[in-house]
Amino acid sequence: MKKRKKLKKWVLFLFIILVIVGVYFGATKLLNKGEGTSTNKKKEEAPKLKIFDEDSDSRVIAVMINNRHAAWPHAGLQDSFLNYEIIVEGGVTRILSLFKDTNLDKIGSVRSSRPYYLDYVLENDAIYVHWGGSDEAYSDIRSLNIDHLDGMDYEGKYFFRDTSLDKSSEHTGFTKTSMILDGIKALNFRDTTKESPVFDYSVKEIDLSDMEGALKADNIHLEYSYYTSTNYVYNEEEKVYYRSMEDEGVDTKHVDAITGKQYTTKNIIVYEVKNRTLDSYGRQALDNIGSGEGYYITNGYAIPITWEKTSRSSKTVYKYKSSGEKIKLNDGNTWVQIVPTSGEVDIKGNIQEEVE
Repeated sequence: MKKRKKLKKWVLFLFIILVIVGVYFGATKLLNKGEGTSTNKKKEEAPKLKIFDEDSDSRVIAVMINNRHAAWPHAGLQDSFLNYEIIVEGGVTRILSLFKDTNLDKIGSVRSSRPYYLDYVLENDAIYVHWGGSDEAYSDIRSLNIDHLDGMDYEGKYFFRDTSLDKSSEHTGFTKTSMILDGIKALNFRDTTKESPVFDYSVKEIDLSDMEGALKADNIHLEYSYYTSTNYVYNEEEKVYYRSMEDEGVDTKHVDAITGKQYTTKNIIVYEVKNRTLDSYGRQALDNIGSGEGYYITNGYAIPITWEKTSRSSKTVYKYKSSGEKIKLNDGNTWVQIVPTSGEVDIKGNIQEEVE
C-alpha cells in the first residue's frame, strides 16, 4: 500500500516536472518565433530604392539615343534610371540612356556613337548599344575594349527598323531588351558587375531648401545651341520635373511614343564644359575630363555642386560645394545635362511668385 502511494507520488512529481519543462520550452519557442517574426517584419518593412534593385549585380545597358527633332518622339526613356544629354555636331544633342533590369519592347531611336559618350559608358561599367559611329569612336571602342552591340552589324538580329514611321531611315532604328540580352549572351559579354553606381541614392526624401546656397528651381532652361534647348518645369504635387524640348523656338513636351505620356525626372544634374570642333563635319571634342561647378536640382530647389572626373574610365565625383561632401540623390530617375559653355543655364523660381 505504501509502495503504491509512493509510486503515485513519484508519477505525480514526474508529471509536474514534465509540465513545467513543456511550458518552459513552449514559451521559449513562442518568444523566439515572435522575435523572428518581428525581425522578419522589420526586414520586410525596411524601405528599398525604387529606381533600381540595389541587390542586383546585372550590368547596366547604355543605349545611344537619337535626338534630332525629326526623330521625336522617343521610346522607352521613362524606364531609364540615368540619362546624359550632350552636344554633338550641328548643334544637336544625343542622349545616352542607361537601363538596368528592365524589359522593354521598344527603345530608341538608336543613333551612332561619339567618343566622349564612351567615358560615361565606362564609368557605369555598361554594355554599349549604338548604331554606327565616327571613326574616332570606333577606334576608341576597340582600344578601350568596350563591350558593344552595333546596329550596323546586327540589324534584323539585335536591332530592328520601324517601317511604319514616316521618317528617313536614320530615324527608324530601334532595339528592345530581349534583343539586347540575346546579343550579350551570343557575344559572351560579361553580364554582371562588381562596380557600385556612380551616384549614391537616399530612400529618405532629401530637402535642399535649407542648405547653404539653395536656389528656388521651378523652371530650368538649358540652351545647348541655336537648335537645341531643354526645359524643365517643377510639379510640386508630384515632386517631379516635367521635361520638354524646343523645336524652332516652340516649347514641345518630351513625350514617349508608346505611352504618349510626358517624361518626368526626379533629379537633374547640370554643369557646363568647353566644347570645340574637330573636323569639317563639325564633330565635337569635349573638355569633360577635369573639374568644375554646377547644380544638383530636386524637389524645387537647386544647390551648387562641384564635379571632378580624373580619367575616361573613372567615376565622376559630385560634391556639395558648401561642405565638400559627396552628394546623394533622391530615389528616382536622373538627367545629367552637360551643357557647352557657349550655351546657357537659367534656373528660376516660380514665375508667378516673382511677378507678385
